[in-house]
Amino acid sequence: MFLKSKTNHHYSSVLEHVHNTFNQVICSGSSVIVIHKDSVVLEEYIGKQSNKSDARIVSSDTQFHVASVRKSYIGFAVAYAVYYGHIENIDDLVLKYLPELDETIWRATTIRHLLTHTHGLHQKDGTVIREYPVGENWTYRQIGIDTLTQIVKKTTTKTVSDIIHELVFEPLGLMESNWYAQKHEKLVDVILSDEQDKNWRSSDSTEGDKMNMYVSARDLAYWGYLHLNHGQIGGKQIVPKEIIQLATSVHSPALIDQDLPQNGFLWFVKDLNARKSEIGAEVPEGSYQILGYTGVTLLVIPQEELVAVRMFNSFGSPDGYDYLSDVRSFGDTIMKCIQEIKRTSV
Repeated sequence: MFLKSKTNHHYSSVLEHVHNTFNQVICSGSSVIVIHKDSVVLEEYIGKQSNKSDARIVSSDTQFHVASVRKSYIGFAVAYAVYYGHIENIDDLVLKYLPELDETIWRATTIRHLLTHTHGLHQKDGTVIREYPVGENWTYRQIGIDTLTQIVKKTTTKTVSDIIHELVFEPLGLMESNWYAQKHEKLVDVILSDEQDKNWRSSDSTEGDKMNMYVSARDLAYWGYLHLNHGQIGGKQIVPKEIIQLATSVHSPALIDQDLPQNGFLWFVKDLNARKSEIGAEVPEGSYQILGYTGVTLLVIPQEELVAVRMFNSFGSPDGYDYLSDVRSFGDTIMKCIQEIKRTSV
């Protein structure tokens, strides 16, 4: 897959924003790509892949650990399962597909609740507990993601990785996106502020179910571009448009507090001006975004035909750094650039 480059100086403030974040978080490397109206208008690579003296310079084929951005691929796999009838309805009970789960804990929990982080479950020391009744609040818990990957595998007999490779990576030639059991030279080191950070873990699973996915900035931008174009690339329908529509439409329970984030199939989707949204206030309705604990962000703004990616190899937020404020302002900065382009083109 290849898009023409058409550098636009109006996006210089986006690059400045990424440099500013780079200087606030604990990292050694970063990158940023913006696609606007089918052209790459900004593409920059910053720093090195690790803190080692002989570290490789960050370049176009550098692959960053994307952390929770992997959830957009899991959401896609669930949408695939729904589209092809392996999952009948997202309002089906989880127990319908995984009857071995504890009925007392999982009662009334649906696939919709898992997809929108409204399931109310948490796992502590290997035990699943209920924090609040289903559909009454919003929390970002790993137990929901793990359960979705189990449902995908059981219903489709394919792993998340199988589905993504078959439908996306192979047809589009995306060779810089994968789940890795072994490190190689193009993968960044994740820079930990605390080597004992319990949130950091690696895995030797390559099924797409664990937090060991690495993606280059350009591959992640193309992943967003595929969604922007409803699965169509170069005049060819690579993925059924209905899968993309399912993944990126709002599916949060209707009765949820409207100040809480809204979700599609794990994507954050801009619908209402929710006070706790992770998408900038200036970003228009219908936009969607996915975030990672490593600072990686993918933002798609259909109204403006734009995809924006920023990558870092940090992990978590150091003292004094407001991650949510920063990621919101990333989107707002992009919108200011678009508005400036429109003003100067009149």
